[in-house]
Amino acid sequence: MSERRTRRGLGGHRGPGGPGVAMAFEKPKDFSGTLKRILSYLKPHAWKIFVVFVAAAISTVFMILAPDKLGQATTELFKYFSVPGTLAQDVFSAVFDILLVLASYYLLSALFNWVQQFIMAGVSQRVVYDLREEVDQKLSRLPLKYFDGQSHGDVLSRVTNDVDTIANTLQQSLTQTVTSVVTLIGVTFMMFKINWILAIVVLCTLPLSALAARFVVKHSQRYFLGQQTSLGDMSGHVEEIYGGHRVVKAYGLEEDALHKFNGINERLYESGWRSQFISGIMMPLLNFVGNFGYVIICVLGSVFVTKGRMTIGNVQSFIQYARQFTQPINQTANIANVIQSTVAAAERVFEIMDEPEQVPDTSDPKLLSMPKGHVTFEDVAFSYSPDTPLIDNLNIEVRSGQTVAIVGPTGAGKTTLVNLLMRFYELDEGRILVDGVDIREMPRDDLRSLFGMVLQDTWLFNGTIRENIAYSCNREVSDEEIHAAAKAAYADRFIRTLPHGYDTVINEEASNISQGQKQLLTIARAILADPPILILDEATSNVDTRTEVYIQRAMNKLMVGRTSFVIAHRLSTIKEADLILVMNAGHVIEQGTHQELLEQKGFYADLYNSQFAGQQSA
Repeated sequence: MSERRTRRGLGGHRGPGGPGVAMAFEKPKDFSGTLKRILSYLKPHAWKIFVVFVAAAISTVFMILAPDKLGQATTELFKYFSVPGTLAQDVFSAVFDILLVLASYYLLSALFNWVQQFIMAGVSQRVVYDLREEVDQKLSRLPLKYFDGQSHGDVLSRVTNDVDTIANTLQQSLTQTVTSVVTLIGVTFMMFKINWILAIVVLCTLPLSALAARFVVKHSQRYFLGQQTSLGDMSGHVEEIYGGHRVVKAYGLEEDALHKFNGINERLYESGWRSQFISGIMMPLLNFVGNFGYVIICVLGSVFVTKGRMTIGNVQSFIQYARQFTQPINQTANIANVIQSTVAAAERVFEIMDEPEQVPDTSDPKLLSMPKGHVTFEDVAFSYSPDTPLIDNLNIEVRSGQTVAIVGPTGAGKTTLVNLLMRFYELDEGRILVDGVDIREMPRDDLRSLFGMVLQDTWLFNGTIRENIAYSCNREVSDEEIHAAAKAAYADRFIRTLPHGYDTVINEEASNISQGQKQLLTIARAILADPPILILDEATSNVDTRTEVYIQRAMNKLMVGRTSFVIAHRLSTIKEADLILVMNAGHVIEQGTHQELLEQKGFYADLYNSQFAGQQSA
């Protein structure tokens, strides 16, 4: 095996239900609890469900009465051929009356069936609508660390595929359950009414059918969960690979991506065919049991007819009832299969619902009416993992209007500092103050409205350039304001060269504009927001040197009167900062102006001189 075969390439995220075979064949953790939880979503629609059940029951009753009428018609016709002197007019008149009643039965059954299907369709879709909304709201309340450990495709699969599975079950299985129960009771009553001996024969097939159904359900349950889990893995892999297809092609990792896809596809195939095969043998087993009873009924029925204990119409009706008797059993078995798949899907959805949420906002929030941007870190400690402390006993004071540059090697904690300031993560110890107010005492929305962010990793959505620039504002903005922000970010010129100018639609991956142009648009977005505090994380990393100079000038104007945090790797861009914080291993090891830090001849001076030396040698 070559070295390329051993590389993982993309696809580094592994969420719950990841690509482990053992996990793929795991049984649902709490079948009954999950099922009750699904049904709890039907409580607000209790009266509609009641109407559905009544309509389904009435529809089924009319269908149960139909074979009895067909039997009567058969008996009347049989009289015409077997009893001498029977008038055809009398026979066909009686048959016609029976057929009219039979037609009314079928018509009423269809009508009530339509009513229950119409109502149930609305109920099931409303329940799924509410469930999707609840999941979406839950996702917005989850901390960032949850998404750090989850494949985006797997989360997407839970919200779409798994919820759709629940929807299909609610739409079909509930009414089928009612229909099956009513059919079972009604058919049993009619069979005993016709002939109790034959009815007992049919009932004797029940234990055999139950054993067959139990066998199938028991062995298919774990494979249905494996199928849903593997489907989530595949969605995650496909979303990840096709989202980064340029990187995959650039590094020649198509074979690795295909190899991993084939592995997931193989697991999906294994769990899929096993679950479908085992559930597929349900009907043959039940049909075999039903046909076995059917043969006995035909033999005994013929004997009873010859002895005059039953009419030929009774035999025909009973055979139909015997067929109908196996239908609800088969339906129940199929429903049990569907429920296995649904419970497996629901558990994956409820795993999201049960995830610990971010710390809720305080019930007594403090608001800043005139924010100035005075930021203080007091004895701050933080770690992504309890075993690996990242920031410990951090103390920083940034006065209003100051421009603070944060520098240091990769992994020093620079971006983490900003994440803590925005309250994307909660502190382990200490506190962060904005204008003397602990950020934990402020609503998250109000806190984050104080900041404008321009990150190294740009994010634009599928929409027009105008909409993307205006995304940062919670108010209506005019075209003049958008144009002014674009000009300040030196984006106006390239925007006007596009075919549709500000109405140019950016595609989902924003691949129809360059990386540098994306960066200019995010800068324009921050300028339009006009926040009291700015966070610039390598904001000019994706533009050329000349454009960087222009953007730096625009940023300098924008930062006047605002507190600004600038994370930079190119130290030449932060010479004019009021304060430079030098971080290493989660600690601020040096701080001061550019000149002061150079004079100290410490860590910052070594970083700066190494960059300068590199430029000189270049």
